[in-house]
Amino acid sequence: MTHRLNADFSQRIVIRPEDYRWVESPMAGVERMMLDRIGDEVARATSIVRYAPFSEFSAHTHSGGEEFFVLDGVFSDENGSYPEGSYVRNPIGTSHTPKIGKEGAIIFVKLQQFNAADTTQTVIDTQTTAWRQGLVDGLSVMPLHDFEGEHVALVKWAPNTQFSSHRHWGGEEIFVLEGTFHDEYGQCPKGSWIRSPHLSQHQPFTKEDGALIYVKTGHLLL
Repeated sequence: MTHRLNADFSQRIVIRPEDYRWVESPMAGVERMMLDRIGDEVARATSIVRYAPFSEFSAHTHSGGEEFFVLDGVFSDENGSYPEGSYVRNPIGTSHTPKIGKEGAIIFVKLQQFNAADTTQTVIDTQTTAWRQGLVDGLSVMPLHDFEGEHVALVKWAPNTQFSSHRHWGGEEIFVLEGTFHDEYGQCPKGSWIRSPHLSQHQPFTKEDGALIYVKTGHLLL
């Protein structure tokens, strides 16, 4: 039986840290907070995954691709070690064996969501990558990935920055990395996940603590 969680992509979903419910994975020391999911152990899934120090995950192949951002600690596999702030894309058909060191790791990860033609493997250290000026004063942008209408970026908001009301073609997904993200629907502190459907609209802003967010758009035309 297929497991379905937040599987209606026409609905706006907000999950804040107080909503987290960690569940054990099949591997000792590896826990998951499921955000959305269609499938069983192999699933189209968006999750936060927490690895205890010195934990491991069995070798696996990414039949639908894997995209992740390291939120804390250091994620490691046979290809390298990726500290906090690393953005990694492993295309369809790639495989690896996660093996975590003494720091442990927490990652925000999306599985089984690649376009089959999107075959570029990507590793970006966002701690050392340059920022670009955003569309309004107080906004800085770091593009991470673009492919056929799908866009991924980090957006840094200075305190008390206001953005214009806008509509999301193909939807929008946000993970709040630092500070607090606001719009007319409410406030979302660090650790919040927001998924807004195709043609949804809002007018975001920050207050005195600013914000740093991961943003993905154009991928929810389902």
